[in-house]
Amino acid sequence: MPNTSRLFFALWPNDETRQALAQLNRHIPAKKQVDPHNLHVTLVFLGQVDAETESVIEQLAADITVPPFELTFDNLNYWDRPKVLCLTCRQDVPEEAMLLTSALTEAAVNCGLKIDTRTYTPHITLARHARHLPDVKIEPIIWRAEAFCLVQSCSEQAGVNYKVIQQWPLLKTSKPLA
Repeated sequence: MPNTSRLFFALWPNDETRQALAQLNRHIPAKKQVDPHNLHVTLVFLGQVDAETESVIEQLAADITVPPFELTFDNLNYWDRPKVLCLTCRQDVPEEAMLLTSALTEAAVNCGLKIDTRTYTPHITLARHARHLPDVKIEPIIWRAEAFCLVQSCSEQAGVNYKVIQQWPLLKTSKPLA
């Protein structure tokens, strides 16, 4: 597809969270660990998007109002099909996170994009091409979501690199969530 970008919406970690994730990754025996600067929580994967659709989806994203929330990543998982090690949340996902992913999905669908319809599961991919779940004790990592962003996945000679295109704050609101 000419003039398209591979895009997704994500939560991007603050420095403290990124350092905690990088520290955890040092204890995980895996050949293909995700570079610390690429660690994130995908909200909605958009796929290949042309510039016009990207502009529209950015405008729609700017109108989304959801309060900040926290995710507690306290469970190391091995997902066999994609062969990844990832962190997930044992606790229920906060309503605000579900509202955010729902609003972003709706914006993408309104732009004509085909979006994965599986139930949203927040996760942080730590390693790819994994073969099993290592026996590693982990301390919970609290992710304070105060903004969400549009990210471009760029294939480069050294591998994939993620670049934040735009970021929007999550705003405290007095409006009811539902």
